[in-house]
Parts: sequence; C-alpha cells; structure tokens
Amino acid sequence: MITIKYLRQFRIGGYAAFDLVVAFLGIYLLSPLLSKLFLRLRVDIPKRSWLFLTLPIGILVHLLTGNMTLMTKDFLDIQSHYVLKILILGLLILGIKGIKITKKINQEK
Repeated sequence: MITIKYLRQFRIGGYAAFDLVVAFLGIYLLSPLLSKLFLRLRVDIPKRSWLFLTLPIGILVHLLTGNMTLMTKDFLDIQSHYVLKILILGLLILGIKGIKITKKINQEK
C-alpha cells in the first residue's frame, strides 16, 4: 500500500509534489461551491481566480494556524527565496484581478 510518506518524497523545487497537487485539486473541486458562497456575499470569484489564489491562501492559512511548512518558512525568510516571493505575489495579483464586486445578487449562476 502506498503511504503518504512515500507520496511526499517526490519533490518539485524542494516542495512535496503530492501536497501541491492535492492543494490545487482540492481548490479545483471546491471552487464552484466557494464561488456560489461568495456570490451570496456579492463577490464574484471565478474558478480561475481560485486556482491562482491556491498558494497565497495556503500560506495565509498556515500562518494563521501556526503550522510553519517549508514554503511558509521560505516565503517569510527575508534573506532569500525571492523567486518564491515573486511567484506568490504574482499569483495573488492574478487571483485578485479576476474578482468582481457585484451590485446585485446574480440569480442566473
């Protein structure tokens, strides 16, 4: 039987590929539900924006819960990992770019 420890040994740039795939797959599957929920709050967030926001949300959640993962530590390290910082900020900008505030709740979606 394949264990999580075995699956997490495969790495992309030092980060577990399994964790990244699960995060993006989870957001992909949850994005229709999350979009409907936020549409009730008059915020239109398309699936594409959710996918862009996956890593920034992950880092924020890990910070709030106090779970310091490797990516979270690398993002907070002020001395290095500039490519990661640029990537996360770029994803944040691309994700926010697609968000729209609606004046009226759209009943068609």
